[in-house]
Amino acid sequence: MASSRPSTDTSYHNSGHPHQHDGALEHGVGHSHVREAPVSSLRVALVLTAALLVIEVVGGLLSNSIALLADAGHMLTDVAALGLALFVAWFSQQPGNPQKTYGYLRWEILAAFVNGGTLLLISAWILLTAIMRLRAPEPVGSGLMLSVAAVGLVVNLIAARVLAVGSSHNLNARGAYLHVLGDLLATVGTLAAALAIRYTGWLIADPIASILTTALIMAGAWRLVRESVDILLESTPRHIPLPAVRGQLEAIPGIESVHDLHVWSVTPAVIAMSAHCIVRESGQHQHVLEHIHDAMRLFGIQHVTIQLERDDMLDRERHLHA
Repeated sequence: MASSRPSTDTSYHNSGHPHQHDGALEHGVGHSHVREAPVSSLRVALVLTAALLVIEVVGGLLSNSIALLADAGHMLTDVAALGLALFVAWFSQQPGNPQKTYGYLRWEILAAFVNGGTLLLISAWILLTAIMRLRAPEPVGSGLMLSVAAVGLVVNLIAARVLAVGSSHNLNARGAYLHVLGDLLATVGTLAAALAIRYTGWLIADPIASILTTALIMAGAWRLVRESVDILLESTPRHIPLPAVRGQLEAIPGIESVHDLHVWSVTPAVIAMSAHCIVRESGQHQHVLEHIHDAMRLFGIQHVTIQLERDDMLDRERHLHA
């Protein structure tokens, strides 16, 4: 049965399950993913970050700045994270097959989880190092520290600007963006510490800047890890209230009740829903499906799979599951 909406594919499978999805997510055999991955942005950010890593390692060693060396350590994880993100951005665009009907979209989530976990680990190391330096401050070459931090600020601003585009709906790109944003914050802290040391001689400004920056980085990394785990566990997206989805479905004329309702994210940009709906009249299936599709759009749900049932089907399912 063809749909009256040109942008939506509505079909009836052999099992009798109505299934509809927007062009935002097409998958399986004969389907292709219509999505843009920020490959060029990641490539530019990777080159900039790798160059800055070399500068900060040399500058940190020569100036004896823990803030610069900590930032360089974080920068090393950034190079690895951006390289991983670049590979995943390319790999996740590969088409699906009968074994992987969603394609490789979840690689984006796995990469984000690895990036977030790495950020937490390196931040913990920086935090411990900075605390030890607080107890025993060491002389720092503030002039060189200031120069390297200024260069780092410019480079990180450019990299962050490049990655900001497209990071809101791509968890892999967001992980890479958080890495660079963490570097940007660290550079600002290092710059402030260098100025404080240069004009006041306050040596503990160096580890204090590292501690404050690390706290901000860890907060962002934790959110990234938490969201990645939620998606991998196929939890209901936090911004979608499941009772409201059920209410919208049960308010549609022709639907008596809804059960086996599930809403989950394939990626942050691709949200899916499946449900069994008890309907009154079999002749109104297409009309009911169109209403369901429109109702789910209100929640940003693009991929909808519905099983329409009669009352006796529900009794049969209960008997099978008993």
